[in-house]
Amino acid sequence: QVQLVESGGGLVQAGGSLRLSCAVSGRSFSILAMGWSRQAPGKEREFVARITQSGGSTVYLDSVQGRFTISRDNAKNTVYLQMNSLKPEDSAVYYCAAGVNVFSYNYWGRGTQVTVSS
Repeated sequence: QVQLVESGGGLVQAGGSLRLSCAVSGRSFSILAMGWSRQAPGKEREFVARITQSGGSTVYLDSVQGRFTISRDNAKNTVYLQMNSLKPEDSAVYYCAAGVNVFSYNYWGRGTQVTVSS
C-alpha cells in the first residue's frame, strides 16, 4: 500500500511563496509518476503539475506555468511543489498523487491547505 503525506501548506500573502512536500512510502518511489492537484471550495479538482518517474519531464496547468515548479528527489522518496508569486485564486487544498504514469493516478494523499490572502 502506497502512503502519501503532504506538508508545507499554510497562509501566505499574495505575491508570496510556499513549498509543498509529499513524502511517499510503501512502494519504490522511482517507479511512480507523481503529480499535484488542488481543489477549491465549490470547484472541481484540477491537476496543477505532473512529473515523470525520472523527473525528466513535467507538465503544468496553464494558470501556474512559470510560477510553480514540481520536482522530485528519488533518494528521499519526496516530491515537491515550489509555488511563487501566489495569487488568491491559488487558494485550495493541495493533494499529492502517485501512479503508473503522469495521466493515471492510483494513490492520493489527504491534502494540505493553502490560503493566499489579498
